[in-house]
Amino acid sequence: MNAITTIDCHYLDRAEFAAAYLLVAGDEAAFVDNNTNHAVPHLLAALAAAGLAPEQVRYLIITHVHLDHAGATATLARLCPNARVIAHPRAAPHLIDPHRLVASASTVYGEDEFVRLYGEIGPISADRVAKMEDNAAIEFGGHELQFIHTRGHANHHFCIADAGSGSLFTGDAFGLHYPALQNHGVFAVPSTSPTDFDAELARQSIQRICDLQPERLFPTHFGAVTKIREGAQQLIRELDVAEQLLVEASESDHPDDALTDFVRPLLQQHFAELLSSQFAGSEVVTATEVLALDIELNAQGIAVAAAKARRKRAADAI
Repeated sequence: MNAITTIDCHYLDRAEFAAAYLLVAGDEAAFVDNNTNHAVPHLLAALAAAGLAPEQVRYLIITHVHLDHAGATATLARLCPNARVIAHPRAAPHLIDPHRLVASASTVYGEDEFVRLYGEIGPISADRVAKMEDNAAIEFGGHELQFIHTRGHANHHFCIADAGSGSLFTGDAFGLHYPALQNHGVFAVPSTSPTDFDAELARQSIQRICDLQPERLFPTHFGAVTKIREGAQQLIRELDVAEQLLVEASESDHPDDALTDFVRPLLQQHFAELLSSQFAGSEVVTATEVLALDIELNAQGIAVAAAKARRKRAADAI
């Protein structure tokens, strides 16, 4: 069995917000997701605590190329010279040549803020990057790691099934499970952030994850999940809400660049009611603070998807 360590990356200086995972089997290791360059000391500390050196890292695996999952990949590849980088075929080009990814994010954040948040993101030699097709597998620790393409959050997303431990690493495909919100049972929220949100594909990915019947899930946000059926049910309900907001936004009279402002208050109201139904008193305030960034990102993603739906309707009408 492979040993799995959850590493708190302290993303945005928040505890238990974003994780990386260290897999150890004998004298070799693999990282699943790696957060940003600021997380590298945490990853290397976990590796050292396991009694291993960077030269013993065999794989650097990213579930998708969003920067809170893949931002440190080039730095880790330099520090772990024997590691192969494992990525979705659509993610791999952005690792080999991150120019477009960096330029896009720098435009959103501003160049100085981007560097502060993520550090320098350099290219990775193409001969060190392996592209995993759907259902492809690699050997690790005498067992297989199988790659399951899971769209809905990002078109370049896969999950990793670890036959050696009965575990499945879900990136963002099985939503967000913040430990601070698990006080009264399962609390799971889908990530509908830009730019590839598709509710139906997200539902299909959740079903595919459940069909594999893993014992444990490891979402990047955050830590082990064992109540899989309950989490799936809540995620499906929340995806239905997001899809309804998408329809309302796409059919509204608001211009595309105002759709986030249209969606945001509706989504905030939904979560206010949801949190009030599951938490009490000061817990509601805390839960709202925990989810504030994700509610904003989810509103943006729903707005982007609504604008895409408009364009598709217009094209189909021609």
